[in-house]
Amino acid sequence: MKKFLILSCLIATQFVMAQTSKRFYIANDDHTDYMWTGNEAQYDTAFVKMLDYYLHEIDLTKNNAPDFQARYNLDCSYWLDVYEKYRSGPQFNNLVAKMKSGHITTPLNLLVNTYGAQPTEAIIRGMYYSGKMERKLGMRFPLAICMENQTLPLGLSSLWAGSGAKYSWRGVCGCATRLTDKSLENRRNQLYYYKGMDSTGVMMKWYNRSIYNGRTLGGYAEARRNFNLDSAASDLEKVIADMDKLCGLHAPNPAYPYHVAGAFGYGHDNLETYQSPAFISVAQKLSTATRKIRVSNELDFFEDIEKTYPKLPSESVSYGNEWDIYCTSMNETTAKVRRSVEKLRSAEALASVVSLEKGDFADKLVPAKDKAWTALGMYWEHDWTADGPISQKARGDWQIKLQNQISGYTDSLYNLSILHLGKLIRKDKEQRFYVFNPLSWNRTGVADVAYQGPLPVKVVDVSTGKEVPSQVIHLAGKRYIRIEALSIPSVGYKVFEIQKGIAMKLPVAATMNSGYISNARYKIKLRKSGVITELYDRAANSRQLVQKKDGRYLNDLGTLNLDEGQPIEVENAGPVSVTFKAVSKLPVPHTVKVTLYANSDRIDIHDNIQANFKDVKTWAFTFNLNQHTTRHEELGAILTAKKETEGGNYASQNARYDWLTFNHFADMSEKNYGVTLSNIDCSFFRLGQSTADSLHSSSSQLNALAGGQVDPYAIVKKGRKDTVMLGIYNQFDHENFNYQFSIGAHNAAFDAVKAMKFSLEHQNPLSTGGVTGNQAASAESSFSLLNVDDKNVLLWSVKP
Repeated sequence: MKKFLILSCLIATQFVMAQTSKRFYIANDDHTDYMWTGNEAQYDTAFVKMLDYYLHEIDLTKNNAPDFQARYNLDCSYWLDVYEKYRSGPQFNNLVAKMKSGHITTPLNLLVNTYGAQPTEAIIRGMYYSGKMERKLGMRFPLAICMENQTLPLGLSSLWAGSGAKYSWRGVCGCATRLTDKSLENRRNQLYYYKGMDSTGVMMKWYNRSIYNGRTLGGYAEARRNFNLDSAASDLEKVIADMDKLCGLHAPNPAYPYHVAGAFGYGHDNLETYQSPAFISVAQKLSTATRKIRVSNELDFFEDIEKTYPKLPSESVSYGNEWDIYCTSMNETTAKVRRSVEKLRSAEALASVVSLEKGDFADKLVPAKDKAWTALGMYWEHDWTADGPISQKARGDWQIKLQNQISGYTDSLYNLSILHLGKLIRKDKEQRFYVFNPLSWNRTGVADVAYQGPLPVKVVDVSTGKEVPSQVIHLAGKRYIRIEALSIPSVGYKVFEIQKGIAMKLPVAATMNSGYISNARYKIKLRKSGVITELYDRAANSRQLVQKKDGRYLNDLGTLNLDEGQPIEVENAGPVSVTFKAVSKLPVPHTVKVTLYANSDRIDIHDNIQANFKDVKTWAFTFNLNQHTTRHEELGAILTAKKETEGGNYASQNARYDWLTFNHFADMSEKNYGVTLSNIDCSFFRLGQSTADSLHSSSSQLNALAGGQVDPYAIVKKGRKDTVMLGIYNQFDHENFNYQFSIGAHNAAFDAVKAMKFSLEHQNPLSTGGVTGNQAASAESSFSLLNVDDKNVLLWSVKP
C-alpha cells in the first residue's frame, strides 16, 4: 500500500509540474493584403491610423504586468516606411522606441510575398529597406514571414538566415489551393528548424490547419475564430481552448509535444482592425497558476521555445509552388523584372569599376535605386490571385508601375556606367571600344558594338595586336560589329580597335543544308513551325538528343503542323555566328530564332509570341535521355526534382509538384552525359505529366511555362467562385512575349558549377562601350577588378 501511495503521489506531482509549464502567447496583427483588400492610398491611411491606435494602447497599458501590456505585430516592414512618411519626427521616434522596448515587432519582408517565382537576388534586394532601417535604428529584425500561400520553397531559409532572420511563422488560407484539407491538417512537424542546403535557416512555427478558412490555428489569423469583430473577447477564449487541446488536456499531444504554444495573427482580410483591449482582458482572465497567457510580440514565443526545447526537428525540403505561379498571368511584365534583375549583375559590376575613380558618378540615381529595391520587395506580393475587392485593372497597372521602377533604374545605371567607363580609358586616333565581363572568371564570348562608320573594317585586340574574328550584323534596324572576344578578364575589360580593311577570311560559323542547320558541334532539324525535331551532338558520336513525347519535341509551343510557316531564313551569317529564323502562325503567331556559333557549345534560342493568348502555354523541351536525374535552380539552392523518399529535395507530403521554380537553369543528366537548359524569362516548368499531387520525376520532357492562369479558384464545387480563374485575365491584354533559352550538351556527369557558369554566360552577355577618355585617362588595354582562385566559388555580384 505504501508503494502504491508513493507512486500515485509521483504521478500527481509530475502532472502538476507539466500543467504549470503551459505558456501561451497570443499575438495581434493586421494581415496585409496589399492591392487586394485596399489600394495604395487606402493602405497608407490604414497603416498610419492603426499604428497611432496601437501606440496609444501601449502607452495606456505600460503600468500593467509585463504579460498584460499591449503589443502589436507588423507583418511587413512597409508599415514603417509609410509611418515615417506621413507622421512627424517625434511620432516616428515614438514608434521606434516601442520597437526597441519589444512592444512592436517588424519583420524583414517589405510586404507579404510569395517567393517561388523570385530570382535569388530579387529576394535579397527586396529586404533592402529593412536592412537600411536596421542600420539606421541600431537594431535587428529577427523575424521573416511568408504567409497565407499554402507552399514554401526550400532555399528561402538560407536567404532569410543570411539576411539576419532567426524566426518565422506560417499560417495558410487553405483556399484557392490544390492541397487537400487532410494534408493541411497533418503536417509532419509543427515546430521545427527550416533549413537550406547549407544547413542555415530559421526556427519555424507552422501549425496544422484544422478548418477551411484562415481563422484557426495553422491559419493566417490564428487568434480569431469569428469574422465578426464585435466578438473579440469571447472569440479569443475559444482560441485559448484550442491551444489547451494543442498542448494536451490530460496527456501530452504526440502531434505537438510541447507545453508552449502561440496563436498569432488577427487581422484576416480586414483592411483595419482595432482590438487591443480584448487581448489583454482575455490574457488576464484566463491566466492561472497552471497556465500563463501573454500578449505577445511573437519574438518572446520563439525565445521561450529556444530555451525550453533546444533540440527541435529540422526540415530541408521544398513544398513546391502555388500562389507563386500566378505572376505568369502577366508573363511578359514578370519576365521584364527577371531580365532587369539579371542585368543588375552587369550594371553594378560596371559601376564598381567606375567608382574606383569616380565614386559619386551615380549619386543622382540613389532615389531611383531606393524605389527599385522597394519595387522588388513588392512585385511578388502574395495576392496575385487578383480575386479581391481591388480591380484587376488596378492590380495590373500597379504591377507594371513596379516593373518600370525596377527596369528604369537598372537601365539607367547600366547606361551611365557604360558611358563613364569609356571616359576612364584613353582614346586613340582609331575608333576603339572596350568589352566588359561582369563574371568572376576569364571568358571568351560574342560581343556586339554599335557601328555606323564606313566599311569594310576589321577588329584588333589592342592587348595582343592580333585581329579577332568579326562580322557585321543588323539587330532591330541598327548596324553592329560582332566579334569573338577572347579571354576577357574577370570583372574586367579588354580594349579593341576598329581598323579600316577587309576582315580575315574565316569559314561561316554554321550552315543550312538539306533541311538541317549545323556547326562544328551540332546538327539540327529546325522545322518551319520553329520546332526542333532532331538534334545531334557530334561530340557524342552524333547522339540524337530529341524524342517525341505526348506529341511534342524540342522548343515546341504545341503546334499540330510541324511545317506550317514560312521557309527558314538565314540572318547575320558570318564567321562568329549565324542565326536561323522560323515564322509560324500556329498555334499562335510566333517567331523562333536559333543562333549557332563557331566556337561555342551553346545553342541560343529566342522565341517571340506576337499575339495575346488566354490559355496556358508552354515551350516543351523533350530530350532523348534514359535513367537521368533532373536538377534545377530554385532560390538559393539547386534541387533534385524528386521526392525526398526517392533521394530528392521535394517533401513527400503537403507539397505541390506540378510547377517547379525555373531560375537560371534546369539540367537533365545521365551518369556521364546530360543537357543543360538555360532560361531567362520563364518562372516555372513542369516535368512531363506532373500534376499538383504527382511528380513525374522520370520524365525527360521539360515544359517551360510561357504564361497563363493555371488554376481555377476551386476544383470541388463550392459556389460561385468555381468559375473564377486565379491571376490576371488574358495576360492583361499584352500581345508581345519574349523567351530566351540556351541548350548545351555535356559529355560528363552533372556539375553544378559548370551548369551555373553556362547559364550565367548566356544570361550575362559581354558588354561594350566606346573608348572616349582624354590623355589623363588609363592607357591600359586590359583590366581585372578581382580574381577568384577557388574554381568551385562563383562571385554572385559586386556592388559599388
